[in-house]
Amino acid sequence: MAMLRRLRFWWFYLRGQAPWDTGVTPPELVALADSLPPGRALDLGCGTGTNVLYLAERGWQAVGVDFAPPAVAQARQKARRRGLSAEFFVADVTRLDFLDGTFDLAVDIGCLHGVLPSDRPRYAAGLARLVRPGGVYLLYAFLPHERRGRSLGLTPEMTAELFTPAFQIESQAIGTDTSGGQASAWYWLRRAPA
Repeated sequence: MAMLRRLRFWWFYLRGQAPWDTGVTPPELVALADSLPPGRALDLGCGTGTNVLYLAERGWQAVGVDFAPPAVAQARQKARRRGLSAEFFVADVTRLDFLDGTFDLAVDIGCLHGVLPSDRPRYAAGLARLVRPGGVYLLYAFLPHERRGRSLGLTPEMTAELFTPAFQIESQAIGTDTSGGQASAWYWLRRAPA
């Protein structure tokens, strides 16, 4: 089943019809990035690289990870066309052992809510290893709902349970996704001191 899901995502990217890939960096990320000095940034579920390239243009050493090869190929092509230095990896966001060093900023805009609940602790552990103490993690996720017979999304309580004590939630904003009307939330988390 997981492989069929992956193939579905790959197909959307190959056809250029990935509705979640808007090509627009959300104002929440713009505001956060503008408030921080450039450092090293990680985008989990980076898609075609919109946010990685936004950060790279502003002086960040930006790295993107996505499991869809067509999306990563498009991200690399966009970076070359724009003359930007950024790294992109085809990989599973729950298996980040290949990444070294620490990041000042981690971003997940719409990836974690689709990760199987059984894999989320591994995602959180990888993130805790990679984000430096005091570093920031920006998460956008749908609230729980059913889609194609599968439960997706996270409640604020699930998010807090998943990431504490490694991270502290500094703020959250519950709202509705503008593209599909799905209840969603933004979370601003900070990596706790080691």
